[in-house]
Amino acid sequence: MKSRHLALLPLLLYAALGATQQPMHTDAKPTAATYLNFAAEVDGALHNDILGQWFPRSIDREHGGFHSHFTREWQWAPSDGKFSVFQGRMTWVASQAVLREPDKKAEFLPYVMQGLDFLDNVMWDKQDGGFFWGLDDNGHVMPAFADGKQLYGIDFCIYGAAAAYQATGDPRALQLAKKGFYWIDQHAHDTVNGGYFESLTRDGIPVLPHVPDGQIEEGPIGPVGFKSMNSHIHLLEALTELYRVWPDATLRARLEETLSVVRDKICVEPGVMNLYFTNDWRAIPGPDSYGHDVETAYLMLESDEVLHTQASEKTERMAKMLVDHALAYGWDTVNGGFFREGSAFGKPSDTNKEWWTECEGLNALLLMHQRYGKQNPIYFQRFLEQWTFIKNHTIDSRYHGTVNLTTADGKPLSQDKGSIWKAGYHDGRAFWNVSARLRELAANP
Repeated sequence: MKSRHLALLPLLLYAALGATQQPMHTDAKPTAATYLNFAAEVDGALHNDILGQWFPRSIDREHGGFHSHFTREWQWAPSDGKFSVFQGRMTWVASQAVLREPDKKAEFLPYVMQGLDFLDNVMWDKQDGGFFWGLDDNGHVMPAFADGKQLYGIDFCIYGAAAAYQATGDPRALQLAKKGFYWIDQHAHDTVNGGYFESLTRDGIPVLPHVPDGQIEEGPIGPVGFKSMNSHIHLLEALTELYRVWPDATLRARLEETLSVVRDKICVEPGVMNLYFTNDWRAIPGPDSYGHDVETAYLMLESDEVLHTQASEKTERMAKMLVDHALAYGWDTVNGGFFREGSAFGKPSDTNKEWWTECEGLNALLLMHQRYGKQNPIYFQRFLEQWTFIKNHTIDSRYHGTVNLTTADGKPLSQDKGSIWKAGYHDGRAFWNVSARLRELAANP
């Protein structure tokens, strides 16, 4: 089958699947008034359920950085330590509030400095360089986090530091982000196969696969010694954030390489992503994560536009295929929203719904509507259905914030509002992007 025909397969299958089920309908039309009405709703959720809940509540005034563990009622729960991913993400969120919310600049600048100080003074390893994977509240390595370094965690520390520089202009923030990049480029960059090694010792030696008797050692985010989709898509966004403020030639080369790795090696037709790879990029079988598909569509387009002003046809094509395939196989035609995961060509294997997948889906669907809405109304229709699910089920109408996990029809499966893996990052970024894009569409309906 020709590749251009293969690219149409997901939507053809989606149409066939939808014909046998009754999808949820809404009556809103894509007009300027509609766009502005939804922008106001999303703004309300951003301020009432994200910014208004995490800040200043998460500020740890005793130990520094941000506290991560909160009950459903937003009470402090016992500390799980200070995790690099969470600290970097929350620094980024506070920075975005300064950059995107003029009336909140004075309030949020101290929060940005709180995050920057912790990343610089505590998370950065002054002995061997690089950012620690995780520490206890007193700045000591926790057994649960081990003593090594993880590319995934370093990604988000670079991301947070680069955003902090945009928000504050503090040269220390830019210097820290540069140090993080230099460290991974020296220790983790794979000069033979491209991309980056993921698990490293504390002093920066890559940990290679060890498979005795066919048993693969499980690491923090996947099999130890192998490359992953997850680390590389977030490396893509971290390097993009840094490149915005530091257009260094080596950084640009690595950003171009990472975009190519994500688009051309990790993503495959007809719009799916493999999760894990050998170091020479041979795929290891695994499920398809619909949330990562739709998130990566956005991240690839963002990076390509930062690099080249306009995304290439190759990037546009793969981004669209990722969203189309997720709609064809991962969309809930009864309740709206994306399921968690499934095989590339089969029914979903996990029909629960995570907050981050629903919010990234909202962002990606509106992005596709902005680009292709004139040719296909399906993206706006699914955007409306996705927002309806988020309003009714993902957002906690009683205690505010977003529910970590629900069943397909929206019944909560978890109670805690915050954890080391759940910050205000996915939902905050999605709501900011969606609000801004809705206003762009209202100006040019």
